[in-house]
Amino acid sequence: MNYSIIRRTTGLVMKFEAIFLLLPALTGLIYREKEGLIYLGLAAAYFLIGYLINFKVETRASFYTKEGFISVGLVWIVISLCGALPFVLCGDIPSYPDALFETISGFTTTGSSILSDVEALSHASLFWRSFTHWVGGMGVIVFVLAIMPMRKGGTGNQIHMMRAESPGPVVGKLVPKIRDTAKILYIIYFGMTVAEIILLLVAGMPLFDTLCLSFGTAGTGGFGVLGDSIASYPLLQQGIITVFMILFGVNFNAYFFLFLGKDKKDAFRLTEVRWYFLIIAFSIVTITINIHKMFDNLFLAFHHAAFQVGSIITTTGYATADFNLWPQYSRCLLVLIMFIGACAGSTGGGIKVSRIIILVKAGIQEIHHYIHPRAVTSVHMDGKPVENETVRSVIMYLGIYIVIFCASVLLVTAFDGDESLETIFTAVAATINNIGPGLSAVGATANFGHLSLPSKFVLMFDMLAGRLELYPMLLLIYHLFGRRK
Repeated sequence: MNYSIIRRTTGLVMKFEAIFLLLPALTGLIYREKEGLIYLGLAAAYFLIGYLINFKVETRASFYTKEGFISVGLVWIVISLCGALPFVLCGDIPSYPDALFETISGFTTTGSSILSDVEALSHASLFWRSFTHWVGGMGVIVFVLAIMPMRKGGTGNQIHMMRAESPGPVVGKLVPKIRDTAKILYIIYFGMTVAEIILLLVAGMPLFDTLCLSFGTAGTGGFGVLGDSIASYPLLQQGIITVFMILFGVNFNAYFFLFLGKDKKDAFRLTEVRWYFLIIAFSIVTITINIHKMFDNLFLAFHHAAFQVGSIITTTGYATADFNLWPQYSRCLLVLIMFIGACAGSTGGGIKVSRIIILVKAGIQEIHHYIHPRAVTSVHMDGKPVENETVRSVIMYLGIYIVIFCASVLLVTAFDGDESLETIFTAVAATINNIGPGLSAVGATANFGHLSLPSKFVLMFDMLAGRLELYPMLLLIYHLFGRRK
């Protein structure tokens, strides 16, 4: 085990988290809040700790999948543990477990909250709460890779870290160097975030709200600054957020092909992207038909259907209406697209559209094999054959996903048996898929604060496992507790 790379990674991320904390510290200074000084003090402390962790560390040149995945899993736990402390010291969330739940929900871009009165938080904490979405959306390791190499003297095998943190069954390089790939991803990410900020400002949204909601949209997280999420904002501003939620759920490779690629048509040839938009279109149209009698006119029904479909499939979690009150078909369809999720290589969560496509095509291939046993066939995507190893990994992922999901439902039921099955099932679905709200007692107008502490820890694990595609967390647990001497 290359412990030096784990140590170096942890130290670097601690330094970057310290730099990130300067932004809420500045926010507190602008609004003349004492909480800003707390964020500033913690920023200094975390930078010093990161420096001491990295002090005279000699990083070995080679590291492999195991080290990469364990490093990423450990880093996400560390930044969550440290990121929760400001909420406690500021008094905004006095309970550390609740603060940890809120922070993990932020960094994993889940958006599930334990808060019943969001507006009571200081501006500094509201900013930090939303900014964790932006940091976690593309990934803190990807950000570090974009800024500086993870080891001195070269780039190493950084693809292992990028694969551990980037969503999707296959993660590749857009350009030969991993660091350049990370830079391209963050340039696209930053550019789209700025574009949303500008449009919301032009539409009349206050600057503070614009920044927080843009961070939440870009990271597909869902933390807002008002108790009713997005419901009280004008329709134009809601519409802008709808469009950007859907755009941030697109595979970022499509944007690379569209803006930087040699053949721009490649952006429109991606099978996953086409199916992603088809699923969205089908869901919006059918839900609009199903709920149109609940609104004054068809346009409002379409508007709210589009917003909630975009919010749920991209796993953002914002809400303009209490969809818990919608007809059974609409609620059922929203739960189904919770599991499908956004595209691989986006900031969205869920199983991912690409995995669903591969599973369906693999199933069709298996049926074809029974009919024509001697035929030699393969699963194709984007006009290219999918390697058997990729198909196997997708099937294994789904199997592990189902096991963790069922175990989580069983555990939460044991700890909170008084809750309805709908509440428990959708609470687990909302956290492992990084959605945010579920149905019933954890719906769009409710929160997770009433659940017991053991249930919250189960859901915290689900959020981390879901964001990191299961394996980094499982490898970390195995390395700590399961490996034999």
